[in-house]
Amino acid sequence: MRRWLGAVAVAAMLAAPVPALAQVQVRFVAPERYTDAENRFGSGLSLRVTLAEMRRLFEGLGNRVLGPGQSLDIDVLDIDLAGFDQPGANVPFGLRVVNDVTPPRFRLAYVLREGRRTLLAAEETVSDLNFLMRYARSSSGQTFYYEREVLRDWFQARIVERRPPRG
Repeated sequence: MRRWLGAVAVAAMLAAPVPALAQVQVRFVAPERYTDAENRFGSGLSLRVTLAEMRRLFEGLGNRVLGPGQSLDIDVLDIDLAGFDQPGANVPFGLRVVNDVTPPRFRLAYVLREGRRTLLAAEETVSDLNFLMRYARSSSGQTFYYEREVLRDWFQARIVERRPPRG
């Protein structure tokens, strides 16, 4: 009987709701209208894969730094990946040509909250025209390498350091 009661108590603790330590909500607004979030020539990564990776990136950044009771809501309004698709390239995942005039660009609306208090809210375009100079090391074939670096820098400045966007 004691073992049974102990098992019931453990099951009840596991089933009880646990308060969220930090929460990142990512919403993609009209992704079918994004500037460049998928390979439109039939090869390469699909829109679904791109959005899943961007969601994973935002959630990973937030869950590492947000404190208990903090939440971050991000609406992704547009995505323009670094470079451009090269039609006719005969490679399994397509060919994306990246040069210094094709930086990654994201349009985001976001709200950082602590409890019910809003700490930061803005809408801005996130990009870096110097992305090739700043992130010159080899991406070693990593997908979305430049996008990750630009978003990490944005996240550090806005969410971690709480620097508001320039007017």
